[in-house]
Parts: sequence; structure tokens; C-alpha cells
Amino acid sequence: MAETLLVEFGMGSSLRRGDYTQAAERAVRDALWHNSINLAELFGFDKKDMQITLDIGVQEPDQVDVEVLKSVFPYGHVTVRVSKGGLDVPRPMGQEGDGHPTIMANVALSVGFDMERADG
Repeated sequence: MAETLLVEFGMGSSLRRGDYTQAAERAVRDALWHNSINLAELFGFDKKDMQITLDIGVQEPDQVDVEVLKSVFPYGHVTVRVSKGGLDVPRPMGQEGDGHPTIMANVALSVGFDMERADG
């Protein structure tokens, strides 16, 4: 089991298209942009050994394409869990977007490695 070493948070939105995957992908990128720590090098691991877990919250979890989210990462083992959360903000009909809500997605991005514990 991977030891979690870093947790970062992000928020993304789809303003007009009503696209839950787009909002979730933007949330993932937001979380990544908050982080400049090179964990693999810091602990002497190869980047491909990273264990990445994405917890995504949107109002319509079944509308998120998890493969798109996995493709954001050039390396590592990515697990995506999508649950009900985030926020849909209603938009009136007649405005650009044909009444689709503005979608806000939240993400918690956890990174870890399979590490041997020093205490046993």
C-alpha cells in the first residue's frame, strides 16, 4: 500500500458547455499547478512508481470520462474516484450555453509511493 506524501487541492469549471469532464480536468490541472515538489527525486524513486489518487467531486459523477483525467499524467499509476460533490450554478435560458449550468468540480490529488516503513 502506498504511503501518501502529498495532498493538493484544485477547483475547475466549465462555464458554458456543461462539460463535467472539462471541469474535472481543469480542477486536476489546478491542483498540479499548486505543486512544484519533485517527490520522486526527493525520495529516490522513479517517477513511474508514483501512486496518484484523484478524488473528484461533481454533481453528475457518471458524466466524467476518467480516461481523460488519467491522460493528464505522463507517468505514475493513477486511480480516479468520482463522487457527487462540486456545484452546478444555474444559467438562464437564452444566454450563451443554452441553459447549461456552470459546473464547478473539486479535486483532491494525493501522491505517494510504496515505501518500506522504518518502524517495522
